[in-house]
Amino acid sequence: MTSLVSDHAIAERVEPGAPPARRRAFGRRGSRRRDLDWIGLLPFAVYLALFLALPTVLAVATGFVDADGGFTWANATALVDPVIVLTFWNTTWLSLLTAGIGALVGALVCYAAMGLPETSRMRSTLDAATGVLAQFGGVMLAFVFIATIGVQGVVTVLLRDGFGIDLQPGSWLYSVPGLILPYVFFQVPLMVITFLPALSALKPQWSEANLVLGGSRTSFWIRIGMPVLAPSFWASFLLLFANAFSSYATAAALASQGSQIVPLQIRAALTSETVLGRENLAGALALGMIAVVGVVMALYSIVQRRAARWRS
Repeated sequence: MTSLVSDHAIAERVEPGAPPARRRAFGRRGSRRRDLDWIGLLPFAVYLALFLALPTVLAVATGFVDADGGFTWANATALVDPVIVLTFWNTTWLSLLTAGIGALVGALVCYAAMGLPETSRMRSTLDAATGVLAQFGGVMLAFVFIATIGVQGVVTVLLRDGFGIDLQPGSWLYSVPGLILPYVFFQVPLMVITFLPALSALKPQWSEANLVLGGSRTSFWIRIGMPVLAPSFWASFLLLFANAFSSYATAAALASQGSQIVPLQIRAALTSETVLGRENLAGALALGMIAVVGVVMALYSIVQRRAARWRS
């Protein structure tokens, strides 16, 4: 009886002029169609299983397996080794610094973009440029910096020969501090992509109400704009941190010598022939990265839900 009433209500809502029998049949067909909607998610579920879940399980599992296939804690205990701890610290401060710079500069770019009409050529150019530059990383980005400010880069040679200014004392571009500029290069566009929709969601009525109540432009941003945008800003910051923490290709192309950050340490563990007794150290390092990124993305989800309240 309950099923018939439910089907009748569905059919009446969708096709109010149909006969009762036809409406019931339509309701049953609609219910069956909704029951099969999950089939459309199968390709995405297979993709997640093959390229996210399976590598994660393998990384966690190999972190507790020795060369003979037996269980061991040796790989996990390596995470407290001073060299590994320093590697995680280098990766953390590099990610925090570049995420902070990218978030602040990107927020300023978003604020400037708000003064442009959405249909203007400048706004369209900005949207297109940020979409491209946010994905412009890896070996291509490393080559751009090497060709520009590397030891024999165009700008380096021009300043050195023309003005006596040496941009490469000690070849800083090929060390961890040298990764700051390349990382900021793709962090700023990513911030613009993620934060601009939140800034655009500020309602004009809030500004008008602030003016009617005697407020100023400054008081609007201090009391309304910044508190409302804070969750979105911190969510974008966390996303930038996770993006920098897991970045590999750009660092691998620039810092080819040494393993100063975790992704490069994982590469060294996979390719080195001198690590004895810890052949699966890469799995333990990957487990550490998964834990850090997992915590960051959990915080991102919490902050993002809070930010969504103001966009609803």
